[in-house]
Amino acid sequence: MQPFDGLSEQQIDTIQKARKRIIEAIGKNMDLYGVTQSVGHLYGMLFFSEKPMTLDEMGKEMEMSKTSMSTGVRMLLDLKMVHKVWEKGARKDLYEAEPDWHQTFTDYFAIEWRRAIEANVTALNRSAGELRRLQEAEAGDEKLNAVLSRDLAKIEGALRYYDWLDRLIDTFESGQIYDFVPKDKS
Repeated sequence: MQPFDGLSEQQIDTIQKARKRIIEAIGKNMDLYGVTQSVGHLYGMLFFSEKPMTLDEMGKEMEMSKTSMSTGVRMLLDLKMVHKVWEKGARKDLYEAEPDWHQTFTDYFAIEWRRAIEANVTALNRSAGELRRLQEAEAGDEKLNAVLSRDLAKIEGALRYYDWLDRLIDTFESGQIYDFVPKDKS
């Protein structure tokens, strides 16, 4: 049975217009996830697809090359917004959208935030070490020590922030965040 079997042309047209509007909005906002509008449209199309799709089917639907579809799907796979699925008898890879937007948000931002934490904490710790060594070497220079002490205090504050952010990410990954901010209004 096809998804629109038994529906009138007017009903189908209304559904397709509503879907297109949502797909356009998704595409416009995908820069939040660091991807292009066309990749956002691809995700939106897969989100509304009634069944998993091959790259060829996606390319035909979106009127884009298989290479473009492959690149877009790879991005969406990396973001965990699309999954490869297995279907008995299928000779080509099939893909479907992750329907849980909470999970998509959590996966994406946990990956990005952890990457930022690692880079920034490394830079902060390295700089703090250099400043502490300078402070020890120039212990008698009060003016220098005042500047170094202020900078080290700022670095310690930043490190406390990244520790907090790391723990926040843990609440996202464990699902504990939903104890504080439920997925649905109660």
